[in-house]
Amino acid sequence: MPRGAHEALGNLDRDPVKLLEISSEGRVPRLVPLRYGRMLESPFAFYRGTAIIQAHDLAGTPDTGLTMQVCGDAHVANFGGYATPERALLFDLNDFDETSPGPWEWDLKRLCASFVVAARHLRHPADTADDLVRQAARSYRDRMQAYAGMGMLDTWYDRITFERLLDEETSPNVQKRIRRGIERAADRTHETLLPKLAERVEGRWRILDAPPAVFHVRGKQTLFDPGDDWLTAADPEQTLEQSFKDYLSTVAPDRRRLLGHFTRHDQAFKVVGVGSVGTRCMILLMVDQHDKPLFLQVKEARRSVVARFFKGPQAAHEGRRVVEGQRLMQAASDLFLGWTKGPFGRHFYMRQLRDMKLSPQLELMDAEVFGRYAALCGWVLARAHAKGSGLAAEVSGYLGRSDRMTDAMVGYANGYADQVERDYGQFVAACRSGRLEARTDADMAGEFRV
Repeated sequence: MPRGAHEALGNLDRDPVKLLEISSEGRVPRLVPLRYGRMLESPFAFYRGTAIIQAHDLAGTPDTGLTMQVCGDAHVANFGGYATPERALLFDLNDFDETSPGPWEWDLKRLCASFVVAARHLRHPADTADDLVRQAARSYRDRMQAYAGMGMLDTWYDRITFERLLDEETSPNVQKRIRRGIERAADRTHETLLPKLAERVEGRWRILDAPPAVFHVRGKQTLFDPGDDWLTAADPEQTLEQSFKDYLSTVAPDRRRLLGHFTRHDQAFKVVGVGSVGTRCMILLMVDQHDKPLFLQVKEARRSVVARFFKGPQAAHEGRRVVEGQRLMQAASDLFLGWTKGPFGRHFYMRQLRDMKLSPQLELMDAEVFGRYAALCGWVLARAHAKGSGLAAEVSGYLGRSDRMTDAMVGYANGYADQVERDYGQFVAACRSGRLEARTDADMAGEFRV
């Protein structure tokens, strides 16, 4: 298949608003307007929340037939830093809600398009946006070529640490940003999070309500409707205990022993991100015998948008799908990553809420730093695909050494960014007409102020 064929945008004969409505089914009804409100902020925010639309469109594009574990939502903001169990600070993909077997091209195209959408949002000139795509696509090509020449163990053990990035970087400006990231990560721990999210009440820690972002499901400030099945459950405490017990069976024995030293003090609903708003996400506050905290996130796992539009095996447990995909693609994964089943058949996965986690500050990046970041994301994606598939040689052989695929990605990314802006316009019109209800965080929070 000619590499230039990848410039095609795919199947655009669809109603983007209808696809959004489909993706909102099964979410907490009162939080769906908040999801739309966050997406209204910009075309870039809209893009982050519409993996389902691009997956639909990509299903109509050509691919090489090389199927592997893909991220499914590899946009520019889904990369970041986090600590390994050995306390090294890694840079890697960090969102696997949509991971599934699929064409590797889908990840690369979502990444490249996201750079153009983000660059336009941040008011970078068009040539800068094109350069970001070129940096990402060339880096993916060159790194894939390198992985093609490496043994599988070497590929499996390869890690992109912040220290490695610092050692290899020559620009003082970029080195400064990397050091700043290392410093920021060191302060993002469970202990620094505790006073921000909880208070001590009668000898126990209790999570603070801050609706709509954080609230107790059965509390006075809940955003659950009275008839919600979570509120009608006969014995919610027993249900939670069983779910936690099931989760423990999915982590290694040493992790189970470690978790056995913690006692659960409280749990609450926590709204996260853009695309995940309205899915059922909880945080558990656990404390050890020294009053040291551990925050675990319990996140609902729904059907992958990749699996919805790409024919392949369907997951029996969506939480397990996320965990196994993440373990396969990441260089190292969260110490407490595991899965469980909640009440009424919903699937969940669990991990630490915050452990030296860093998100990219795109709005603070100048053209030089943004370009380095684009190349870094291309490297990370190549490593994830090579590790998870063992097909680095095949992908590299197809990409070749020329810029033909890079040029196709520039064409695709610009064309699809134009489509995103058109879809965003339809989304805004739907919100204004009342077809969709959108509310801001501030608007919803105002309902709870005394």
